[in-house]
Amino acid sequence: MSNQLTIDFLKRLAKGIAAHFGDNCEVVVHDLTKGNIESSIVAIENGHVTSRRVGDGPSHVVLEALRNKDAVLEDHLNYLMTTKDQKIIKSSTIYVYDENGQAANILSINYDMTALLMAAHTLTNLTKTENGDKEPEPIVQNVNDLLDELLEQSVRLVGKPVPLMNKDDKIKALQYLYDSGALLISKSGDKISRYFGISKYTLYNYIDVKK
Repeated sequence: MSNQLTIDFLKRLAKGIAAHFGDNCEVVVHDLTKGNIESSIVAIENGHVTSRRVGDGPSHVVLEALRNKDAVLEDHLNYLMTTKDQKIIKSSTIYVYDENGQAANILSINYDMTALLMAAHTLTNLTKTENGDKEPEPIVQNVNDLLDELLEQSVRLVGKPVPLMNKDDKIKALQYLYDSGALLISKSGDKISRYFGISKYTLYNYIDVKK
């Protein structure tokens, strides 16, 4: 394929990528075959991202390619750059070789992430809570559901099902329920006693052990 055919294809590809990702995505096509270091850009979409246009050049990437004409250059993907006006750009540089294995063209993709990073910072602050990594507290519709949830939490705290709990395990679970205010719920003592398979006398006796 001639270099002109390659450039024509890269121009179409650049237009397609820019259309797909929108105005924040700059796509640049460089021609390295002319030997004119000052005007390597032959096509650019959304040049406002870096304030460049056709006929401009070079970037450090182009300089690297021209300096290493005989070297096999590896594509440089997903790296960060900044512009003079402090935009944060995520870039990828893809080399296109001729039939002799020399870098003839470069396709560069530069995405302006500045607004996204600001939005991410805002969302992080907005969603940050004092809970940190803890599980969110459930919202229940009535006190019966609340008691059920507290019972389940007490079991998770101990780390084993009720049938496998010994006395110390049950004391730990019941103390959690006491500290959580579960016994303030009307008739909760009956339900808690049945749940742990103990009498109400034993329930209050276990709680007294820890009080």
